[in-house]
Amino acid sequence: MRNNIDMINGSLGDKIIRYTIPLAATGILQQTFNAADLAVIGQFAGKTSMAAVGGNAPVIGLLVNLFVGISLGSNVVIAKSIGQRNSEQISKTVHTSVILALLSGVFFSILGELAAPNVVRLLDVPGDVYPLALRYLRIYLVGMPVILLYNFEAAIFRSFGNTKTPLAALVVSGVLNVTLNLFFVLYLHMDVEGVAAATVLSNLVSSVILFVVLVKTPSVIQINPKKLRIHNDVLKEILYIGVPAGVQGMIFSFANIIIQSAINSLGTTVMAASSAAYNLEIFAYYIMNAFGQTCTTFVGQNYGAGKNGRCRKTAKLCLLQSAVCTVTVSGLTLLFSRQLLSIFNTDPDVIATGRIRMKYIFIAYLFSLVQEALSGYLRGFGVSFIPAACAVVGICGVRLTWIFTVFRHSPSFAVIMQVYPISLGITTAVIMVVTLLVKPSQRYIVQKK
Repeated sequence: MRNNIDMINGSLGDKIIRYTIPLAATGILQQTFNAADLAVIGQFAGKTSMAAVGGNAPVIGLLVNLFVGISLGSNVVIAKSIGQRNSEQISKTVHTSVILALLSGVFFSILGELAAPNVVRLLDVPGDVYPLALRYLRIYLVGMPVILLYNFEAAIFRSFGNTKTPLAALVVSGVLNVTLNLFFVLYLHMDVEGVAAATVLSNLVSSVILFVVLVKTPSVIQINPKKLRIHNDVLKEILYIGVPAGVQGMIFSFANIIIQSAINSLGTTVMAASSAAYNLEIFAYYIMNAFGQTCTTFVGQNYGAGKNGRCRKTAKLCLLQSAVCTVTVSGLTLLFSRQLLSIFNTDPDVIATGRIRMKYIFIAYLFSLVQEALSGYLRGFGVSFIPAACAVVGICGVRLTWIFTVFRHSPSFAVIMQVYPISLGITTAVIMVVTLLVKPSQRYIVQKK
């Protein structure tokens, strides 16, 4: 495929950028379309509906992050197999990944529908927000199979050095998402159910597009519908690497649910402000997260090819480039924060509160960009449990302790936000030490018999 990048040979710096830009753009576009949900609801339905959509973000993130992490296992296994030139293992991983995505999506869709009322109550949303939040979550959960399928399909393309095709599929579905948002809310006068339905339908389109491309591609990642089944040896390897990353994302999201509950306890204005700020600051996050994923894939292929020197060089370049891009985007977003926040809601209190959140979050990102790059480096070797454990203890542990102690004593929005730079600073220090101790020659990846 012409969009594939040769990660094993030649220069690295330019290839890292070429790989990362579409990957970051994919995350940013996904968030832009999510922000479109909030913007449409905020402008045409009011801040109560806006709070209902934004308040569900941690719950949705919990489910999606679990399987985005597991899909990372598919990415690493395929990338390593490409480095080893093992076509049979690549094919088995591709077909196993597709079935894993669909079955997991159906299971969690059913489980989520049954648990939805209790989950929304856990968020401690105000009484006027609860019915809207529940309605949005129920509709969103219907789309879990296609949402997970897109993420696994995207991981397959990225492991082969192709980040442009998932981006192209997302552009098509994203335009559809925005169009349907406006149609459902403005013309059909729907509320949160309209933006939820638009999200599900657009994800269906993107997953179908990638599936068709994978069926028709002549490369080793081609899908043959007749070969779609679970290969136990491959599943074991995917889960060995992906489950720790997925559990990390899930626990991370659980900690965010607790934080969101604390935010919700401060009222609708704070909820709306936090949701709006989140949808702006997340752009910088997707940039550094993209560099982390890039590091994982490049290291995975070169590790499979036995080129450990290129693995170390990849980590250094990803860290440097991530720092430059993340700091630049964060600075510009903060500089124009008033104007950007007003896109979602023009209430002066919402804007002022949103800026408080953004200031603390962008300080935290200085630590997070290092943590993302080094975690990606370790996962490229198949070392998934260690960065996951560091994040669970350093980020989630600190944040939960903070909410149940410091916030209870001083219940303010600024106090909640202070935990972000503190928890990420601690975690980054720990993972830097761990990275120095772990040697590439230590083969944590399950070896093929």
